[in-house]
Amino acid sequence: MDTRTRGRPRAYDPDVALQRAMDAFWKSGYSGTSLDDIAHATGMNRPSLRAAFGDKRDLYLKALRAYWGFKLATMAKTLAGGTLGEALLRTYDAALTVYFSEEEGARGCFVVGTAITESVDDPEIREIVATGFGALDRLFVDRIAQARDAGELTGDVDPAALAILACGTMQTIALRARAGFARETLWGIAQKAVAVICR
Repeated sequence: MDTRTRGRPRAYDPDVALQRAMDAFWKSGYSGTSLDDIAHATGMNRPSLRAAFGDKRDLYLKALRAYWGFKLATMAKTLAGGTLGEALLRTYDAALTVYFSEEEGARGCFVVGTAITESVDDPEIREIVATGFGALDRLFVDRIAQARDAGELTGDVDPAALAILACGTMQTIALRARAGFARETLWGIAQKAVAVICR
């Protein structure tokens, strides 16, 4: 038996609305995006937005957490299997696919493009960003350590140091994508970094 409360159905899909709000923030940043911009992007009026997601900051925090969830889940998948070099190249290719959205053009990383500036004055955003980067580092450390233990790398390599290089490469291609660098150029940067990490 369906025990859900009957009544007027919701006229929006919350996941779609959140994604469209994220796209609006991604394009103009947190400070540069108004509730009217978000209402236009989602097709929801301001009262409906507030009822569904809270105020603008609440909505941004939901979008930021959702992005980190997506990014980390994607990386866990792309880093699995194959050699370390193959896994890293898959990961950078997936990142570039996100950074170069067909709909929005070259937009870089949501965190780097929108959260870094806000984290200076907002402790909660700073904590979310720091936690996300910590998780990102751990994914790289674990994968590099796995490659070392499998004999792909020399036994004296420092997985934590190489993880910083791997993570830094992801951040630089994100920044350069936002700055207008061609995808082919950024793919070349990623390939060079992988060659250094895997030598």
